[in-house]
This record gives sequence, C-alpha cells and structure tokens, in this order.
Amino acid sequence: MELLQLFKQGGFIMYPLLIFSIAAWTVGIQKIWFLINFNKQAKYFYEEGMRIIQSKRFNEMEWLYKNCPEIIAKPHSAIFEEASSPEEWESRMQRRLNETTMGLKKNIWVLGTVGSSAPFVGLFGTVWGIMGSFKEIGAAGKAGFAIVSSSISEALIATAAGILVAVIAVMFYNYILVKISEALANFKNGLGDMAESFNAAKK
Repeated sequence: MELLQLFKQGGFIMYPLLIFSIAAWTVGIQKIWFLINFNKQAKYFYEEGMRIIQSKRFNEMEWLYKNCPEIIAKPHSAIFEEASSPEEWESRMQRRLNETTMGLKKNIWVLGTVGSSAPFVGLFGTVWGIMGSFKEIGAAGKAGFAIVSSSISEALIATAAGILVAVIAVMFYNYILVKISEALANFKNGLGDMAESFNAAKK
C-alpha cells in the first residue's frame, strides 16, 4: 500500500519510469537466462564435436548442427568448410564470430538507454512538481508555505525513483557485459581447440 501511495505522489512521470523499470527487469532477466543456456549449449557442442572429430566420424556433424542453435553451430561449421586460402578461412570465421557477438549483445542497448535516461526523466518530474508547488505558494502566500512544502518533498519522489531504476538497469548492463565477455572468450577457445583437433585428424 505504501509503494502504491508513493507511486501516486510521484506524479505522471512515474508511469514512464514504471515502463523503464519493467523493460530493464525483462531484458536483464532474459539476457541472463539466454547466456546461461548459451554456455550450456556451447559446452555440449564442444564436447560432442570433439568426440566426433577424435573418432573421425565427420558425417555426424550434420546431426550436431541441426540440434544446436545457429548462433553456436554457424561459427563451428566454418571449421569444416573448404577455403581457397588461410586468409579466406579466417575472414569467414571472423564474420561468423561477429554474428555470434551481435546475437549475444542483442537488446542490451535497452539497459544502457534506461540507465542513462531514467535519472533525467525523474528529475524532469521533480522540476515539474516543484514548479506546480511554487505556483501554489504564490497563490497561498506565506501562510501556505508549510502546507505547500509537503508538495515539494513529494515531487522529489520522482528523482529518487529515476535514480533507483537507473541503478538497477546499470547493474544489469555491467553484469551482462562481463558475462558476455566471459562467454565469448570460452566460446572462442573451444572453437580454436576444435579447429586444431580437426586439422590434426585430417593428417
């Protein structure tokens, strides 16, 4: 009940802040869950791929590609594709890795946008509320200052809410960026190991 009362006291600006908050929580939780699944599936692909390479049953790779997400399977498929030169192979691999990176970073711009703009949206709500309070002071005179001062304190709720929403979004953003870097590093290491094993198995 207290939260609902604070929300109402914050004024109309609390509605866009609520939307920002929902967006931050939705994207943050979705990306964390996505990264957990990505790491599990990448590990599975690596283990199965290495088993196939070591047993030299390369025809089984087609089955593995079909049972893993494209974001994981596509860079690995470059290992087994013919190339006219090492440069062409590296260029193809880099393009596939860039696609994987973009897939991992998809929608995190929402967190960055909320983190940078929410405090200003809250501040705008506070300024708007204070302007209204001063109008009331002018109308009520000195005797009404004590009454109107409560309106000013209520207007500050919007700034506090904006800062809170921004802090949550920035925490999600920084955490997810770190986890994306870790996931990509592990993914690239596994990709390199698999490429070396495949080249050795062909000899």
